[in-house]
Amino acid sequence: MRDFLIDTNIWEYWFNEKRQPQHANVLRRVHDLEMRDGGSRVWISSITWGELEYGYQTQGDTQISLEMPFRKFILDIGPKEFPVDRHVTRDYGRIRAMLFDKYGPAERKRRGLRPEQLIDPVTSLQLQIQENDLWIVSQAIARNLTLVTNDTMRPLVEVAGGDLHIENWAT
Repeated sequence: MRDFLIDTNIWEYWFNEKRQPQHANVLRRVHDLEMRDGGSRVWISSITWGELEYGYQTQGDTQISLEMPFRKFILDIGPKEFPVDRHVTRDYGRIRAMLFDKYGPAERKRRGLRPEQLIDPVTSLQLQIQENDLWIVSQAIARNLTLVTNDTMRPLVEVAGGDLHIENWAT
């Protein structure tokens, strides 16, 4: 059985009882895993930690009361943290290149351009992705994990093909 890399939105649904019906759906899936496997390992991306930190930094005083309980919730579950390493960067480069080939602007696809000429001009908007999602997908692929997310990630699914395994526990 595969381990699971939990995306930011699923962690939030799992924690937040006010996010019904997503909260109940995630709890049901977690319970099913515990019953079937005696508890499966879940992973958290260093990118997800960054997204959570960003969220708390930008939400102002209204979210401060939830910050510490949410951190404690995740740490009590004990997910293994997944950093960005050289294996992830290899998959990131491969997948981003496939996205560029499929969705990049035609005028930027000329051969002979240096990599730095491709970085800024081709935005995530043009490639129809969020940059953090690409990193998280690359992590899931690098470690053969099932990515659990409520995002569709259609372009990433299209180019990654069978290398990417996704489940949505929120529905």
